Amino acid sequence: MDEPFIERLERLEKEAIQALSGVSDVGALEGWRVRFLGKSGLLTEELKRIGTLSAAERPRAGQLVNTLKKALGEAHGARLGVLVADQQKAQLSAEAVDVTLPGRGLGVGSLHPLTAALRRIEDIFAALGFSQASGPEVEDEFHNFEALNIPAHHPARAMHDTFYLLDTHLLRTHTSTVQIRFMENNTPPFRIIAPGRVYRADAPDPTHSPIFHQVEGLVVGEGIHMGHLKSTLHTFLEGFFERPLNLRLRPSYFPFTEPSAEVDVSCLLCQGVGCRVCKGTGYVEVLGCGLVHPAVLTRVGIDAERFSGFAFGMGVERLLMLRDGVPDLRLFYENDLRFLRSLR
Repeated sequence: MDEPFIERLERLEKEAIQALSGVSDVGALEGWRVRFLGKSGLLTEELKRIGTLSAAERPRAGQLVNTLKKALGEAHGARLGVLVADQQKAQLSAEAVDVTLPGRGLGVGSLHPLTAALRRIEDIFAALGFSQASGPEVEDEFHNFEALNIPAHHPARAMHDTFYLLDTHLLRTHTSTVQIRFMENNTPPFRIIAPGRVYRADAPDPTHSPIFHQVEGLVVGEGIHMGHLKSTLHTFLEGFFERPLNLRLRPSYFPFTEPSAEVDVSCLLCQGVGCRVCKGTGYVEVLGCGLVHPAVLTRVGIDAERFSGFAFGMGVERLLMLRDGVPDLRLFYENDLRFLRSLR
């Protein structure tokens, strides 16, 4: 047999064994395998040279190549076993647990600030004699608009403000729908609040969200007037913000109340002196209200000549933003525990 062929196999074996001894991780071992035993490896190149030998020499040459291939394969397997064992040992050492260390304990969960605020609002109104009412979040146009004296041409019914579903159904834009359903099935006198989620087609920004929370209130009885409304709201707002407040009502317009008003309270930051939050006025707007429009009472079968009432609506997120100095409404929905824990 051609002596250079045998010498090349011996040199190849020596080179492979020497290279294998320097392999220190599984990735490098795979590189070694590709270099010496791969389809385009050095041993395969020697196998291809067998065709240049004479017919008498080829069987012996093929036997030598196969023997070397088997030996290098076994050496590869043995080295792989050693590297895997070392890797597992290092991992176990790195992940070792010191059972003598004190336990870290489990954190105690708490209510989301919006849930806590809703419960506080509910408790304050319960102390004032209000009961709670609820209704569907998927509404029809009658209860969401028409019963509230909002005609078909009103801007609030535009597609860009309302999430419309199939037919005439939609996601409620306020919880006033709950008041309508309650009045349809109950006889005055009554006083209720309607807390819940509402939906509007608003692009998210620091003061707007397509989903937010409202609490709307309704009182209907004989002789109800604006004095009752102002007194109720003053008591509630001082209870929620936990401080004495000056309150004023500014004339406004809502289709379902007449007269209507926006409610302002003395600025919580500057105490009415004037600052950037209140734009120097000393007051910030907190909610809208008014006496229930006689047309609304008539639509639900209540005698508007005998009974009168007042209604109000507030955004829970806005109240929290004012109370706790939150600059961006979206923070309530981003689940950042650092922010949520910062609120009381």
